[in-house]
Amino acid sequence: MSFRGWYPLALSRDIAPGTSTGTRVHGSEFVIWRDDKGGAHVWEDRCPHRGMKLSFGFVRGDHIACLYHGWQYDTAGQCRYIPAHPDLTVPKTIKVPRFSVAEAGGVIWGCFSEEDDDAPPAPKLPVAAAALRSIFADCPAPLLVERVGLLDVEGLTPDVSTIDDRILEVRLGGNTLIACVQPVADKESALHIVAMEELDAAQMKPLALWAEELRRDAESFARKAAIREIAA
Repeated sequence: MSFRGWYPLALSRDIAPGTSTGTRVHGSEFVIWRDDKGGAHVWEDRCPHRGMKLSFGFVRGDHIACLYHGWQYDTAGQCRYIPAHPDLTVPKTIKVPRFSVAEAGGVIWGCFSEEDDDAPPAPKLPVAAAALRSIFADCPAPLLVERVGLLDVEGLTPDVSTIDDRILEVRLGGNTLIACVQPVADKESALHIVAMEELDAAQMKPLALWAEELRRDAESFARKAAIREIAA
């Protein structure tokens, strides 16, 4: 799979300092983690030692450690400590592939085609006033995008504008949402949704329900399409 440009991976608020999580883009596995100073990192989700997912591990300060044998890696991806050999000077060849990361519009983004200074400019989005939610759907990303503009909430039809192929602006009543599209795998996708205005609990609830109903709607449509394809 050829990766191009920046991909949304998670809501910024969902990755707290000292935590990590796994994600996928086009089926490839990545770990997102924050060090104790709040810096976000996106790496290949695999410890070079035995292939254990680093997202199963734990963050200690500015290191992330593998759950299996405790090998620790610094923010440059370099292994710095091996518990079974505490006095060993770790070879510089033991390193985790790391990728460019940016935060924009309340979302963590990863770029997998270029490194650091060679990466294209990060998405230009206003600072989000409120993170709504991420939804994960068992359907292809193009189908999820198509259904965004077709699902009413409390009698209001979304007005959808495409900023680029991974960013949608959704106007819903008096609210403006930004929906960032993550192609997780061929038949899996995610939307990371933020609001451009401050929202109180009364405003949040119907928008969150709309997002969850959108997931159900897209998955139902995908199942029916699969059944029609089999029947044909």
